[in-house]
Amino acid sequence: DAETEPEAEPRQKPRGEVVDINRGPRTSAAAPQPAEPEGASAPQAPAAPSVRRLARELGVDIRRVSGTGIQGRISADDVQAFVRGAMSGGGAAGSPAAPAAQPLPDFTRWGDVERKPMGNIRRKTAEHLGHAWSVIPHVTQHERADITALEGLRKRYAPEAERAGGKLTMTAIALKIVSGAIKRFPQFNSSIDQAQNEIVYKKAIHIGVAADTPRGLLVPVIRDVDRKGIFELSKELAQASEKARNNKLALDDMQGGGFTITNLGGIGGTSFTPIVNWPEVAILGVSRSSWEPVWRPASVEDEGSFEPRLMLPLSLSYDHRVIDGADAARFLRWICDAFEQPFVLSL
Repeated sequence: DAETEPEAEPRQKPRGEVVDINRGPRTSAAAPQPAEPEGASAPQAPAAPSVRRLARELGVDIRRVSGTGIQGRISADDVQAFVRGAMSGGGAAGSPAAPAAQPLPDFTRWGDVERKPMGNIRRKTAEHLGHAWSVIPHVTQHERADITALEGLRKRYAPEAERAGGKLTMTAIALKIVSGAIKRFPQFNSSIDQAQNEIVYKKAIHIGVAADTPRGLLVPVIRDVDRKGIFELSKELAQASEKARNNKLALDDMQGGGFTITNLGGIGGTSFTPIVNWPEVAILGVSRSSWEPVWRPASVEDEGSFEPRLMLPLSLSYDHRVIDGADAARFLRWICDAFEQPFVLSL
């Protein structure tokens, strides 16, 4: 999710051009000379508005799709077939190769530089997040939870969690809270199958937790979160984090998640926009809690006053194709209520 420096002087693209999601094998070639953008003067591909919208949602340049209808008209099936072919590694039959990456300027004109090869984890992260950002229409909802009472409970029961072999962190508590929210809002534990025009609702609640390691970002998955207590979750989370730091995570340890939590609170920040971990449809970002003055309205015994409260910023990014804004607001509000009143989990 780290912000990257934008490329200098990008080539102007024609209006309406979309990203090609072809992720087939890369071929080494000399940097191409700037050329006129492909399709700038090509006739518009024959397709209905709904088919064009589908192509945009999937990140497909519709001019690359071969239509099988009358006079080459492109159907939704043609777009879906193109995507299946592209994601299989070789691109759609008869489609041109993916365009080469835009060449960088010669930075040595302005000073010394150093080049280092991308590690496997960094390369895979870049490919995965780039694909997720281009395919998923992201929206981020922000909220704050009052965790003053919860922090007192966390400190009170932390020694018991340590005796069980874990560490009672806010992330461990968030795992349990999110699993409760997913039970009430199952669309947040789904995936969209655009090729079949279906939404896949997952019955098991497996939640990934982003881990910052010396080699890069890894996301181990905690299984069956809804069936486990907070102490058991805190132990499993500590074990997964240790395996991530020591390069002992197996591929299966990072697969099958239905939702992701990423916590930057130990570093800082007041909010951020996490990128959805495709093929999931939502991710919860947790920032650093801080003490803030919060107005408590007047009551029969009290005239009202400002009180210091420990507030936790939360950021929910979601796939707008599957989740509506109102549902996202309800989901995040439920999570805040559970942080503020943990007994909500038992309702």
